[in-house]
Amino acid sequence: MVASADHLATSAGTSTFERGGNAADAALATNAVMAVTSPHLCGIGGDLLALVHVGGEVYALNASGRAGSGADPEQLRSEGFEEMPFRHDIRTVTVPGCIDGWLALHQRFGTLPLDVIFEPAHRLARDGFPASPLLVGSIEMLDDEGRRSLSELADQATRSGARVRRPGVARVLSQVASGDRAAFYGGEFGEGLHALGGGFFDDGDLSTEIAEWVDPLSASAFGVDIHTIGPNSQGYLILAASRLADRLGLPEDPDDPAWAHLLIEVATAAGHDRDDVLHEGADGISLVEAIDGRLDLVDPSRASVRTPPTNDGDTTYLCTAGRGSDGRLMGVSLIQSNASGFGSHIVEPNTGINLHNRGLGFSLDKGHPAEFGPGRRPPHTLSPALATRDRDLAAVFGTMGGDAQPQILLQIAARLFHHRHSVGRAIDAGRWALRGPATGFDTWSGGEPPVVSIEGQASARWQTG
Repeated sequence: MVASADHLATSAGTSTFERGGNAADAALATNAVMAVTSPHLCGIGGDLLALVHVGGEVYALNASGRAGSGADPEQLRSEGFEEMPFRHDIRTVTVPGCIDGWLALHQRFGTLPLDVIFEPAHRLARDGFPASPLLVGSIEMLDDEGRRSLSELADQATRSGARVRRPGVARVLSQVASGDRAAFYGGEFGEGLHALGGGFFDDGDLSTEIAEWVDPLSASAFGVDIHTIGPNSQGYLILAASRLADRLGLPEDPDDPAWAHLLIEVATAAGHDRDDVLHEGADGISLVEAIDGRLDLVDPSRASVRTPPTNDGDTTYLCTAGRGSDGRLMGVSLIQSNASGFGSHIVEPNTGINLHNRGLGFSLDKGHPAEFGPGRRPPHTLSPALATRDRDLAAVFGTMGGDAQPQILLQIAARLFHHRHSVGRAIDAGRWALRGPATGFDTWSGGEPPVVSIEGQASARWQTG
């Protein structure tokens, strides 16, 4: 099985299974196509996090990039910045981890050759693909500077169905199919990134491998073990909020306004101090344990006003599950992102690959544990999830949504595991999400309590209860 946000990508994943590949091969093929057809959601210029379940074990991959050696928080502060630039500034670009993530996932779990896995993506990049309505709509929302920078896309994706070719991406896919990271980080892409940075990146930044296999962060809730990536990911919030909700006892009917209220309260109790405590060196288990003690912050009868201590995010999530030629069942939960939409709106000129703006997660507060600095990883919204029951795979799940990812996954987990809803029913159900004032990445830093947004298909009782 393959689930993604694009039918061409899903078809690439299913065809990989048909060629004898496993779930890791299928995830790579799916993501590679997404990186071609959906640059408004993800791409080679972004980061990647993944979880793999096979043989009763869970493996966690963190392929999130680091700031360049030229990162200087004092310079940004001297220019008047109080937070990281959002777009049009190379200093918000960390070294993209996607390619290193693909290579690490393939090296450990892949079975088919990379040129076979990348063939559908390469063909679409070389020969063209039909522009989706979402891609066209995202381009229409670009500012003038963004349209100039992203002209290769903007000049082609003028209407839904218009053919879009990305020859630079096709070249990169051919180069990386050899399995040699230097073909990317030391090739024409790396040269272009060097030139754009003007000293922000050095040779060491690009030659240092980004992807790391790390211990998954795991906790029990709703009768399953839920697994995610630890800090610098905000995934700990999925575990912690699920544990609080499990202890509270949810109404049996999810349409009950009390159901939404309790989960909103749990989410704010868990996450209101995220920007103070989340950084690459944080201990995920300690963060979960600290939130375990916040049950008294949840008021069953009224909304708490938790002001944070100080345009929606876009990402793509995909998952695969199936048996490879060796007969082993494998599940992959993979999330890949440019951060906000097209990311920084800066394009590497040699390949036409747009670069993410993941550095927006850094702090510019002097002495903050997540302060912008050379070689550092920023706090990350990407939060893949995977659930097991007695070590057997129960679900792979995840979502786009910037800051809202743990909130959405909390609701999915409650429906799947507490209420035992089918996958279809859990996904179709309306959801709420907390929103900051502007970007989808400012829920806990906007200086005011977040607003609760409710999807249109949600129970009408939620708005009146």
